[in-house]
Amino acid sequence: MAIVGAILFAFYSVAVAAAWFFFGQSTTILGIAIVGSVLLVGVQYKVGKWAALRSVGAEDMSEDQYQEIHWMVEDISESMNVKKPRLMIADMGVPNAFAVGRKGAGVVVVSRELMQILEKDEIEGVLAHEIAHIANRDVVTMQLGQGIASIVAIVAQYIVLFTGDNDLADFFLAIFVGQIVQFIVMIFVLAISRYREYVADADAKRAIGNGDPLARALEKISQGNAQAAETSRNAQRTRGRGRQNRQRDSGVDQQVSALCIASPERGFLEKVLSTHPPMEKRIQRLRE
Repeated sequence: MAIVGAILFAFYSVAVAAAWFFFGQSTTILGIAIVGSVLLVGVQYKVGKWAALRSVGAEDMSEDQYQEIHWMVEDISESMNVKKPRLMIADMGVPNAFAVGRKGAGVVVVSRELMQILEKDEIEGVLAHEIAHIANRDVVTMQLGQGIASIVAIVAQYIVLFTGDNDLADFFLAIFVGQIVQFIVMIFVLAISRYREYVADADAKRAIGNGDPLARALEKISQGNAQAAETSRNAQRTRGRGRQNRQRDSGVDQQVSALCIASPERGFLEKVLSTHPPMEKRIQRLRE
């Protein structure tokens, strides 16, 4: 975590130094672009919470109907020294859960499908994992990482424009270079995301005193997601739908998927670009 964080800081430092070297005092437009990107990250953080909840149709979890769940969350929150997050429930089409918000105003969303397949102690493990994300400010951490990627990309684009002839070809080259640079930085940001999943697993294990319930929950979640994906593929072959409908039938919105406790991965490239580490490695660590 320290190494990857240092690399991200180095990217930011190089971007600032390069901006000063190439532009000197003539940094008005560049400064506006960078400030704008920072403000955009802030807006994304504020709007992202609302958008994630709305995308899955989350609604408040009734204390009368789910009293035991609320008690669990109160105990876990107290052990992690965080304010009890708002509990919500949603129909996601797959067994999953995710957390959004900051330490003092977090929200944990659990799918009804998850509640149906997990035992009491397994649900407790999942809740502890999500509350750990809130306690560790992981949403804020990821937003900062994405912000650094945006700033570095903007600086790279302006350097290409400044050092070239500032014609149409340089304009398209700047866009291309910016995308490549942002992609490279995002590889490190995604590495942070995967590491934060291991940390949340470890914190959940510590909070409930045993890693096996969460390990069992992850196994069931993985199986449930695989079954949902297979059902969706069969339906697609039967109906012959296009790509747009296939994405809609996949269960969880792509942006929300990055927040969930489990995210599917298949090939090498998808693992490198995944927000979550391999499920089997997480389960192995929880049972060590």
